[in-house]
Amino acid sequence: MLVPVSWIKEFVEIDIPVELLAEKLTVAGLEVAHLNYIGLPQETVDGVRWPESHHLVWDREKLVLGAIREVKPHPDADRLVLAMVDYGGDELEQCVTGAPNLFPYKGKGALESPLWTAFAAEGAEVWDGHSEEPQRMTLKGRKLRGIYNKSMVCSEKELGISDEHEGVILLDQQPTTSDGRPYPAGTPLQDVMGDVVLDIELTPNLARCFSVLGVAREVAALLDKPIRQPSYDFIAEGAPIDGQAAIQIHNAELNPRFTLTLLRDTVVQPSPEWMQRRLKLVGQRPINNIVDVTNYITFEIGQPLHAFDYDKLKARAGGNTPTIITRLPESGETLDTLDEVSRELEPHNILVCDTAGVLSLGGVIGGAETEISDQTTNVLLEAANWNFINIRRTMQSQKVFTDAGTRFSRGVHPSQAILGVGRGIELMRQTGGGQIAQGVIDEYPQPPATITIDLHIAEVERLLGMALPIDDVADMLTRLGFELTLKSEMMRVTVPDHRMDISDDPVVGQADLIEEVARIYGYDAIPNTIMDDAMPPQWENTALEREEATRDLLVALGLREIISYRFTTPAREAVLVPAGGKPAPWADAGYVTMANPIASDKTVLRHSLLTSLLESAVNNQRYQQSQQIFEIGAVYFKRTGETLPQEPRRLGLLISGERGLAEWMGDQAPGAFDFFDVKGVVEALIDGLHVDGVTFQRTAHPSFHPGRSADMVRDGVTLGTFGELHPLVGRAFELKSPAFVAEIDLDGLLTASNADFKSRSLPITPAVYEDIALIVPEDMPADDVLNVIRQAGGDLLKDAVLFDVYRGASIPEGTKSLAYSLTYQTDERTLKDKEAASIRKKIVKAAEKRLGAKLRG
Repeated sequence: MLVPVSWIKEFVEIDIPVELLAEKLTVAGLEVAHLNYIGLPQETVDGVRWPESHHLVWDREKLVLGAIREVKPHPDADRLVLAMVDYGGDELEQCVTGAPNLFPYKGKGALESPLWTAFAAEGAEVWDGHSEEPQRMTLKGRKLRGIYNKSMVCSEKELGISDEHEGVILLDQQPTTSDGRPYPAGTPLQDVMGDVVLDIELTPNLARCFSVLGVAREVAALLDKPIRQPSYDFIAEGAPIDGQAAIQIHNAELNPRFTLTLLRDTVVQPSPEWMQRRLKLVGQRPINNIVDVTNYITFEIGQPLHAFDYDKLKARAGGNTPTIITRLPESGETLDTLDEVSRELEPHNILVCDTAGVLSLGGVIGGAETEISDQTTNVLLEAANWNFINIRRTMQSQKVFTDAGTRFSRGVHPSQAILGVGRGIELMRQTGGGQIAQGVIDEYPQPPATITIDLHIAEVERLLGMALPIDDVADMLTRLGFELTLKSEMMRVTVPDHRMDISDDPVVGQADLIEEVARIYGYDAIPNTIMDDAMPPQWENTALEREEATRDLLVALGLREIISYRFTTPAREAVLVPAGGKPAPWADAGYVTMANPIASDKTVLRHSLLTSLLESAVNNQRYQQSQQIFEIGAVYFKRTGETLPQEPRRLGLLISGERGLAEWMGDQAPGAFDFFDVKGVVEALIDGLHVDGVTFQRTAHPSFHPGRSADMVRDGVTLGTFGELHPLVGRAFELKSPAFVAEIDLDGLLTASNADFKSRSLPITPAVYEDIALIVPEDMPADDVLNVIRQAGGDLLKDAVLFDVYRGASIPEGTKSLAYSLTYQTDERTLKDKEAASIRKKIVKAAEKRLGAKLRG
């Protein structure tokens, strides 16, 4: 949010440099991201460093306050005039200008009241108002249509205030100092219009600070200065408002308060310059005095307003008294809003209506039918309060985000409505004239209870870890607007209306108040101490510990963890199955759909981790030649008749690209990843988690390459699938190289993990190594052969590893040769060659008998 310092100063005195103020606000939780200087030089404060600003600094001698005393016609140009400017010198300076807003004063002689403006003398540096790109220029004397000109009266664009260049700056009246003394002509413009705008990045919990007054309250507390409230009184000289309008609230829980005031016989015209300037500084476009006042109050005190054309309301009521009704939509109702969009209303959208239909989307945006126009003379002003959750839902579902909705969606107290409507109607009267009706129509069916919290000084010390005198704590809370009653070592704290972030729960409310004390005292001033409190009881969390162990194993294997959104779309997950392929294992499970999705590509909860892994790989393949990633997270399956879905944990793996870069002494790179790499990761994971009895079987999973993938099976239950991604799936995801993936039931795998595993001591005798090659049928799984080898080898066979598969002319067609490396060893003695040969003979005989295998010569 943009907050001009000059506007803050209207409510609180600031006697420290702006940079130091920004630092204090940031430390207190209101992060000042940028300081935008308007004409002023950047200040430097020891210990505080802000990014260097490259703004235009107004020269104190050459850019000054000017008073236009007369506007003469140019003798040779109808589109130019001669402005006679008093700039504090001995005589008036003649400026040749084409500013259209000076033409109404042309040829009328000396003006009774001067036009106060910004004057730039020769040599002044300003922005080029006629350049499309930002470009500075220095004023030099030259002739303009025959008349020598060496100075100028400036527009906002030329001073760097805004992009406005349709006319020169004309102030409504002679500007004055903060104590009411008028600035004379020739006063440096820095002193009159110079400003610094704080760009504050507010978090949603700081709803109280979404206004200049809210920020001023924080400044007053931090600097220990009194706060000056704006005036909420209004001059009401018209007929009583009773009988001229009425209010009906149908859903008090969604609309706790609604107020109306009436201004008659006003004039819709441009706002005064001071109001327009402030609105521009906070990023608003001035429209007219009525609309500008509603925006001004929104930013000044944080209470959004809405203005209706009263005569249009009365015409819709058939000439009768308009009745404003707040209710939920009826079936099929629509609304044309001020942003020229026709909206289909949803059942939860709270509306402002009359007896003829819908007027506006409550708390968010007005309707087009009753908007203020140049012909408006009678204004009905609304200040209401809305349920913040409902406003948030409405903004999301209708895809409309406004300044009013931003504030209501974070929380505005109902007490602010009566303040906003009073200040707003008076500013409308001051800027457009007219008479305000006596009284306010105030429908307030659900006033919230005042929150009172008992705060014990011992709790302050316990949470902050430092002792503070109770009087100091009371002083800091008082500076923040809290009312206190001291009772020995306890304070009874009454929470002000605007502090909706303070909980009414006695325990949580105490913590909230202590946080406020810490903010004002200064987080940076709290000493570092060792925790001095009872530790909570520690409980074993086996599921989490095993999950962390899984992460550690995978990281040690060279993989990196990713964390992705758990949202996707059915269409995106459908890409995991090639066209014409068999259905995915989750095809029959219904999706859990989002009632209010945050984006069009996040409409349901996922069924598989593969989509997020593949999307990550696609996004990173242009930066990395090799990718080795994993993700641990839940997938979601809808359960019939159940409110909550099934949420099993899954582990997803993906490796793709090159195993590594070519070494400087080598001629070839290590090569690309293949099926055995992902198989090795899976085997290392199984071994590291001490899961026994897992076998690998050929799979028919549609997302995997047929023949280059396998299921992990234990006790007849499939724990997961791994292998090469189906080429058609990889092509659909636009992968540049083959990907080898795995998706594992992490819950099932960790349940099978054996915490009480046996370990072996290091061997004390040398091993005997031997290779064996067996010819088996082509369709025989290598795992079946390995199981026979291990069973036949007995205790003396310590290890057996498949290291080669051969198919070729030297063996019968339809067969393959599987070569295994065998390790024989025992701690009882050193094995002899005869013993190793005996074991080998048993293995060959068992393979021939049980598998029909033959020893390859």
